[in-house]
Amino acid sequence: MKLALLLPFAVAAFAGFAHADEDQVRETTKAEADAFTARVYAGAPGDKAYACFVRRYDAEHLARHPKQKVASMKLLISAETDKEDKQLHNSFRLGFRYRHRSGDFDSSGSCGSHAVLLSDGDEVRMGCGVDCEGGGIEVGLSKDNKSAIIRLVQIRVWQNNKPDDEAEHALVAGADDKIFRLDRTDTSECASLVTDRKELAALRHK
Repeated sequence: MKLALLLPFAVAAFAGFAHADEDQVRETTKAEADAFTARVYAGAPGDKAYACFVRRYDAEHLARHPKQKVASMKLLISAETDKEDKQLHNSFRLGFRYRHRSGDFDSSGSCGSHAVLLSDGDEVRMGCGVDCEGGGIEVGLSKDNKSAIIRLVQIRVWQNNKPDDEAEHALVAGADDKIFRLDRTDTSECASLVTDRKELAALRHK
């Protein structure tokens, strides 16, 4: 996806967040985008790379955030070089469990090949969306690159990998579900988000 196409999506996604009217979004330069990509994957991604971030909220945290709906969350970011345009394209898979509902929920989509930069503090974020107006997430990084910062307004999700109308739901940001901080961990922790056998084998070898 060319940056010219990604930027309007990113601006629209940012518009739903608190203080978004104060944020000034601009295109990253290639050097800035490459630097952010290297931070995400803890090094140059090559032709294919993965990064896994996980958080399981303990009872103490949930007690401090009584309105939080999410009890645990996993994020798998992957990069792969397209054979046709020779560009590195990012995608995401998000998995989580609700606090007061049973079952595993997941979502996935494309993050394009570029990131955008917020002028306030020069923070770089990656905009990731679900097809057919399914919402999406913004992915940033902590300063030490050890955590992913996920921001969302709304994202379409499915229960137990069932992409049908009856299983379709949406995770909507509430008072305590707008921003999630997930810790970087071994890619094997995100294996449950992958259903393709070849990709699962590649993930486990990273």
